[in-house]
Amino acid sequence: MENPFFQAIDEETRNQLRKALECILFVATKPLPLEEIARILQIPLDEALMLLNELAVDYERRSGLAIVEVAGGWRMVTRSEFAPYISRLYPQQRTRLSRGSLEVLAIIAYHQPITRPEIEQLRGVDSSSAIQSLLEHGLIQVIGYKETVGRPRLYATTQKFLELFGLRSLEELPPLREWQEQAAKLLAETKNEGDEGKDSDESHGLGKEQL
Repeated sequence: MENPFFQAIDEETRNQLRKALECILFVATKPLPLEEIARILQIPLDEALMLLNELAVDYERRSGLAIVEVAGGWRMVTRSEFAPYISRLYPQQRTRLSRGSLEVLAIIAYHQPITRPEIEQLRGVDSSSAIQSLLEHGLIQVIGYKETVGRPRLYATTQKFLELFGLRSLEELPPLREWQEQAAKLLAETKNEGDEGKDSDESHGLGKEQL
């Protein structure tokens, strides 16, 4: 039986699909995988990808918005150069992290999956409060247990981590020094409003992603 997804798409239908694509990207609360977009539009994957690329080029030329591929999916975002205007309407929300939490996040990002004892061996200090903070902010998650004495938890980064740093996947992680420089640009010194124990001597604010 012929798959209706593979029927030829005329120009009128194509324009309608492009508008529908704009709508679903606009209302989506998280990046949409290509497969999900194709399912919603009821078109083949290659057609969905073509529409996404066409829309991205169109937005690049005429819009303050952008269509980007991030965290394993596609989403509509605002361009960074317009962040000052947006912040006047909505003051930027910040994910507050201590310096220690940022160090632990870097260790997990580049050594995942990794256990707390392994993290502390690399840092040389207790990291329980930093790990708890990262869990609460949704930047890391427990993905299992290591088959060793005590079966410690294995930690890894989340989709939110990818979104925050504008990465499509972990394969796009740059060299550590470059990532630290990128993180420094996203970080702003803020007054420490929370207590993360000994790990909270200095806190920073990570702004919500605006590409």
